[in-house]
This record gives sequence, structure tokens and C-alpha cells, in this order.
Amino acid sequence: MKTFTLPHTSMAVSAVVAGMMRIADMGDHEIRALVDCALEQGVTVFDHADIYGGAYHRCEERFAAACDWSSSQREQVCLQTKCGIVRDAAGAYFDFSRDHIVASVDASLRALRTEYIDVLLLHRPDALVEPEEVAQAFDELEQAGKVRHFGVSNHTPGQIMLLSTCVTQTIVVNQVQLSITHAPLIAQGIAMNMADQDQSVSRDMGLLDFCRLNGITCQAWSPFQSGFFTGAFLGDPQFGDLNRVLDRLAAKYAVTATGIATAWITRHPANIQVVMGTTKPARVAEAAAGSEIPLTRSEWYELFRVAGHIIP
Repeated sequence: MKTFTLPHTSMAVSAVVAGMMRIADMGDHEIRALVDCALEQGVTVFDHADIYGGAYHRCEERFAAACDWSSSQREQVCLQTKCGIVRDAAGAYFDFSRDHIVASVDASLRALRTEYIDVLLLHRPDALVEPEEVAQAFDELEQAGKVRHFGVSNHTPGQIMLLSTCVTQTIVVNQVQLSITHAPLIAQGIAMNMADQDQSVSRDMGLLDFCRLNGITCQAWSPFQSGFFTGAFLGDPQFGDLNRVLDRLAAKYAVTATGIATAWITRHPANIQVVMGTTKPARVAEAAAGSEIPLTRSEWYELFRVAGHIIP
């Protein structure tokens, strides 16, 4: 498993993150098998959110009940969770108020049966955000020892900078969608200034470069999705050329296509983490094996090209 020290922290973290969003209906033994496999493969980061599982904090509760870690075991892993999305009878909305952030963290601590969260992420951006309230919440949570580090999810550089006008803690993580086929984070920079090309349109205002310049680690969610919740490209006949290259490279490096798709992300020098939302231990193992593969530049760009992106 590829590992590195998360910038601005002393935590050694794995390149693969175990996402726990689909464990709500799994039995204790199934959850333990998934978590044990992840640990055996060197995964140190487990990703949650207050909304995962249908009922609030359901997946966090199931995770804690199934694992029942001792304090020493807890110290060996990084637990991160998210807050900010609210769902009620009227529909979904976002809430970055001080009261909501603090209340959500307190509920996550109870659900996870832990005294602290290693990394707290603000989920999708709140258009009504008041940075002063976020700063108040972060200060209270840090001073109480409830949260050690802070991050965001799906945020643009401008949104991060706006938070930073009041928030004194360093933003250490930004979790965003990224896969070989869904890669505007990377593709736009390659096709910059190419008139009439959709790839040249900036959809994130240079987020990847911004994160690298500021030591913010990107985490890739839906790393095998072909688009925005449009299904996986792995094994999809619509991506025949891509899958043929994935299979060829998988045979070369003695891993699976999942491993190569993971390697395409972890090969990037930004140390992007791959968030696995699978419930299958074998898929976690496949991704872990891929995280260490040093794809050549030629191989990396070949995958990029056959995925449908422009290389001028």
C-alpha cells in the first residue's frame, strides 16, 4: 500500500481510503470482514458522513458496533466524517452554521464511540455560509479535543479561500469526484486555451493546482464512475478501448483492472487518495495492490487518451 504523511499533520495515511457509505444494511461479521481486509491491506483511513445510511449517523453506528475497537486500536487509524447536508420533508439543503456543525460532530462522536474525529470535512458547499460561524465551530471543536484536523468536500479554490478569511485551522483535505473518465480536475489544464473544446472549460477554477500549492490533499470519490453517478466504466462495452488498455496493463503488472484504474489516480504527484465505496473486501485488496504501481508517463497518458480526453 502506498502511504504518505498528510501535509500539515503528523498522520501517516494510506493512498486508499475505505468509504463506509454502504454498510448500513450489512451484518456485523460482514462489516468486520470488510474492515479487517482493509487493515490487512494497509488502509488506515475510514471515511464516513452524517448522512450515510438513510437515517442520520446510521453507517457510523453500524461501523462502531461491528468493530468495537479498543483505545489502542482506535489510535492506529484515521476516522474522518462529514457534515453540512440536511434532508427534511421539504428536501435537501446545506447548513454550515455553528450550531449545526457542532451538533453533527457531537452526534458522530456518539455514533462512532470515539472521543475524537481525526478529520472533519464540510460536505457540499453551503451558498449561505458565514465564515465567522464556521470558524467559531472549528475553534470550539478543536479546543475541546473533539476534532484534530479539518477539511472540505467538493469545494472550489474561492470557497476555500472564503472560509480562510476567518478559519484559522489549515484545510488539509478536499474530497472531490475523480476517475479516468471523469477528470476535469486534470483534463482542463491539458487543453487550456483551446477554443471550442469543452475540455478547455474550467469547471473548478484550477482546484488541483490550488490544492498542490497549499498542501491540501485531494481525495477522489467515485474513482471508477464514468461520469456523475452514471455507472462504472470498468467492464462497460461503451468504454471498450479503455477496458482493453486496462486489461493489458493489468496483465503486465499482475493486478486487476481495478488496480490499474486506482494506479492512474495514485500515480499523480499530488498524492491523491482513492476513496473506495465498495462493500467487497476483494475490491479493496485490488485497489490497494494498484496503489503502488508506478505507471510510466506513456501508460498514464495512454489511459487518459483512450478515456476520451484530448492530448493536444
